[in-house]
Amino acid sequence: MSDANGPTAGLQGHTGPDEPSDTATGAGAVTGSPGAGGADAAEPSGAPGGRHVRVVLVDDHRMFRTGVQAEIGQTERTGVQVVGEAADVDQAVTVITAARPEVVLLDVHLPGGGGVEVLRRCAPLMGDAEQPVRFLALSVSDAAEDVIGVIRGGARGYVTKTITGTDLVESIFRVQEGDAVFSPRLAGFVLDAFASTDAPPVDEDLDRLTQREREVLRLIARGYAYKEIAKQLFISVKTVESHVSAVLRKLQLSNRHELTRWATARRLV
Repeated sequence: MSDANGPTAGLQGHTGPDEPSDTATGAGAVTGSPGAGGADAAEPSGAPGGRHVRVVLVDDHRMFRTGVQAEIGQTERTGVQVVGEAADVDQAVTVITAARPEVVLLDVHLPGGGGVEVLRRCAPLMGDAEQPVRFLALSVSDAAEDVIGVIRGGARGYVTKTITGTDLVESIFRVQEGDAVFSPRLAGFVLDAFASTDAPPVDEDLDRLTQREREVLRLIARGYAYKEIAKQLFISVKTVESHVSAVLRKLQLSNRHELTRWATARRLV
C-alpha cells in the first residue's frame, strides 16, 4: 500500500470548512439501501472481477467528499458504490446505522468528537458477526497519535489523502475482506505502539470491570455529567450512579477525580 502520488492525482486539496447542504446527496444523505448480506439489489455486473462494495464517506469537507466520489464512485468501473455521506459525528452515526455499508472511509478530525467518537458509537456495528461494518481512516494527518487512536478504536487501516484513487479502491476492498491496510510509515507507528513493553499485557484492575462499567468509566473520565452519560448509553441516571459506585468500589477509589486520574494514567480517556 503506497501513499505516493501515481498517474492518478492525489485526493487532498480542499482545506476550507464544509457548508450545510439540503440536497439529497449532501452530508447526512443515504443514497442507497442495504440488501441481503449488505449487497445492494442493484449491484452492477460490470465491476472488475465482479467485486462490489458499499461505502459511506465521512469527512467535514464537502469538496473533498465530492472529489472522492468522482474518483472512486464510478461503480461500473471500480465496483465501489457510495451509499451515504456525513460531515460530523452525529451525521456519521445516523448514516452508517441506516445504510449499513461494508466499509466506511473515516476522517480523523470531525466536529462532534472526531473519528474516534464515531468508532466508539458504532462499536456494535463493527462487532456484528453477520454483517460487520469496517472502517478505513482516510486523513490528511500522519501523526502517530491520530493513527494509534483510531486503530485502538477499531479501524482496520489508515491511509493519508495523498493516496491515489486506484490505491484507495484496492484498500477499500482489502478492508472489506478483513485485511488491515496501512501505508508503510504509518504501519510502523502501529507496530511500535502495540509492541511496546511499557504497559503490562493484562490489566487486572480493568479486568474486574464489566463492559458497561468500562463505558461509564471512560465517559466519567472525559468529564461527562451523569445525565449526559445516561443519554449517551440509553440508560437511566440511577443506573449510571450504580455503575459509578461499582467502579469506585472495584478499583478502590474514593471519587470521580481519582477515577479520572486512574483512567488517564492508563490512556483510557
